[in-house]
Amino acid sequence: MKKILLTALAVAFLLTAKAQSVDTTKKDTDKVFLSPEKAPQFPDGIEQFYDYLERNIHYPSEARAKQEQGSVVVIMIVEKDGSLSNVKVARHVSPSLDQEAVRVISASPKWIPGTQNGRPVRSMHTIPIAFSLGK
Repeated sequence: MKKILLTALAVAFLLTAKAQSVDTTKKDTDKVFLSPEKAPQFPDGIEQFYDYLERNIHYPSEARAKQEQGSVVVIMIVEKDGSLSNVKVARHVSPSLDQEAVRVISASPKWIPGTQNGRPVRSMHTIPIAFSLGK
């Protein structure tokens, strides 16, 4: 399962859109960048993120009983202070797997925010979370 998670998460970084920003309000300080100069990252790097997921994802018993599998794609905004907001499912698998993916991302520690011109900015980030029952 770790190999699947690693592969799925590596793909997430390739899925980020190539755009300047999404202006959510008229204030420059509230822009949400889709592709900042420096992308947001999990504290201590991607390997620590994989470890966090492995320790904290709990396969829902309902999904296990129905043998539901797949990758839930979660989108979120990493705020200037590293907190996460607007955690939502962009690609659904099943209600219980979707809920677990949102739960584990929402519960993650603060991230290192993305930066633009050397300043922290709000940025959108996409993460696929793979759920697999294995073989």
